[in-house]
Amino acid sequence: MRISECGRKSRLFRFELHHCDAGSAARRSTLHTPHGPVEMPAFMPVGTLGTVKGVDVGRLRQTGAQMVLSNTYHLALRPGEETVAALGGLHKFMGWSGPMLTDSGGFQVFSLAQRTKINEQGVTFRSHLDGSPLELSPERSIAIQEALGSDLAMVLDHVVGLPNSPEVVAEATWRSVRWAERCQKAASRDDQMLLAIVQGGLDERLRQQCAKALVAMDFAGYAVGGLSVGEELADMVRILEATVPELPADRPRYLMGVGRPEDLLESIARGIDMFDCVIPTRNGRNALVYTDQGPLRLRNAVHELENRPLEENCPCPACQHSRGYLRHLFQAKEMLGPVLASIHNLTYYQRLMAGAREAIVEDRFREFREEKFRGWGAG
Repeated sequence: MRISECGRKSRLFRFELHHCDAGSAARRSTLHTPHGPVEMPAFMPVGTLGTVKGVDVGRLRQTGAQMVLSNTYHLALRPGEETVAALGGLHKFMGWSGPMLTDSGGFQVFSLAQRTKINEQGVTFRSHLDGSPLELSPERSIAIQEALGSDLAMVLDHVVGLPNSPEVVAEATWRSVRWAERCQKAASRDDQMLLAIVQGGLDERLRQQCAKALVAMDFAGYAVGGLSVGEELADMVRILEATVPELPADRPRYLMGVGRPEDLLESIARGIDMFDCVIPTRNGRNALVYTDQGPLRLRNAVHELENRPLEENCPCPACQHSRGYLRHLFQAKEMLGPVLASIHNLTYYQRLMAGAREAIVEDRFREFREEKFRGWGAG
């Protein structure tokens, strides 16, 4: 076991690397934070506005979730970081006692591109709520995240869609590096860990150059950003294989915004430790649920008279009911349907991560991955 201090936050954050899988780059590790440990590989449910849609924190904990992600841009618009701080910070505001991560607003540079203006100083958004301006510089992003009081904070980066021109990608990448340095200088909380974000589009060499520049700044952890924005899985894997070896082995590695169950296992095999994505809850709200036999679309008529649960061995509340009943809830537009499907999907993701952690320690991650892919019909 290798224990390392996470940069300048050494007294409050520790990263323990327990074991590396014999047949892949998969890692079993623990990140210790002020609000408890995170056993990795780990998946973070997305609570954009301080809530994972349709799932209260008690049920969220029962899914096996350890750490939750919230959004800097959205919380700054409403209710405002000052309100969250006045109500005791993000943990108390949400009622979540475990670790929390806040993203920086960088993804909204991509997702709200039609509502943004970017220059070297930062980003100006026109609010998607009322059109009012929100100025977000690296320093402002850090100030908002410090007011929110998350355990892990992200640097502000410039995310662009893919594919894109080499000139646009390079400009955004090196701006992200400069913004990362400004974020690092602005950070002041000892109880908040700051992670840098590697950009570079689908250019392997640019990704490596960006990673080296950020590693030289000695951040507490590193993320791979700017993927899951339209590229193929093969491109994501290629970029991870080029980028991850450039990142320190003694710091956590986070792949942002990814993804499907198969994406998670492919990325774990390349040495990624942490993930977040809206897919399990968004798809759950739309009647798509995940199982070891592949995804099920609950509105399909084939489930109408089906007595089986979604998964025989799943402990979630959705699996206390039949597929026929769950289909009925969606057909009747009962709000319980999306809630139960979301909880099931979150539980499935957490069980997948728990299985991956066990397989890594036993040096059988490759077999675990192949078994899952066969069941999903993707291998």
